Amino acid sequence: MSRRRALARELLEANCAGMVNLVVIDCDEPDAELRGLSTRDSHALPNLIISNPVNGHAHLGWVLAEPVTTTDYARLKPLAYLTSVLEGLRRATGGDRDYGGLLTKNPFHPRWNAHHVHYHRYSLDELHAPLAASGSMPEPGWMRRKAHLLDPSGPGRNCALFTGARRWAYREVRHHFGDPDGLEAAIRAGAVERNQGFSDPLPAAEVRAIADSISRWILTRSRLWRNGPKAYEETFHAIQTARGHKRGELKAAQTGQLRGRVEREAFGWER
Repeated sequence: MSRRRALARELLEANCAGMVNLVVIDCDEPDAELRGLSTRDSHALPNLIISNPVNGHAHLGWVLAEPVTTTDYARLKPLAYLTSVLEGLRRATGGDRDYGGLLTKNPFHPRWNAHHVHYHRYSLDELHAPLAASGSMPEPGWMRRKAHLLDPSGPGRNCALFTGARRWAYREVRHHFGDPDGLEAAIRAGAVERNQGFSDPLPAAEVRAIADSISRWILTRSRLWRNGPKAYEETFHAIQTARGHKRGELKAAQTGQLRGRVEREAFGWER
């Protein structure tokens, strides 16, 4: 809609399609404004605080110096970095995990109290530094955890869908050797199915772009596809064997620990 009509609405889209310029945290706490401003040893000072005068809940916004694209899947690293920084800001301010980041309170609407704090535009590194120092940044590998992959939010949806669909697609390859069109169709269908499981699904165009990126990589760069069914089976067998050895070693270690504990408790023996 036109800018004039949009500015009359209570809520606005925080960013344009395909990129993130404004990082927004939804803080559903009565002291949300204070949480945004209390930055000592915690997080960078937000550019915008837009609060509800009735209950104190607020949207906290940080403006980025350089936008992060959400559709360029050859550069997932900046998107993953943005997702981790966003999670760090959420933890530092007690923000809502289920907020998707699509709509934010319109700072020009009379229903809200809006505070423009400063004009500085942040790099991701500038946002990351105080979060890391305060221990608010998520631990390495958190985006690969099952809970995040099953239902992410915000920019993390792109990374989660790419990661989940990519892992599944590597196994799907064995059904489509010699049929690249069939593989592409299967990956698109698989990506759509996974996206529908999100509480806040991605737009269809972004899902298709993710699926096509995965297909393109497999068809042009993957040794599994290039070397054919025999190489696939050999690789699969090697992976299964390695996993079996790892499980065996873990089970042996657990059995040894259990035996030692029983001996100590029952007989007072020490190994």
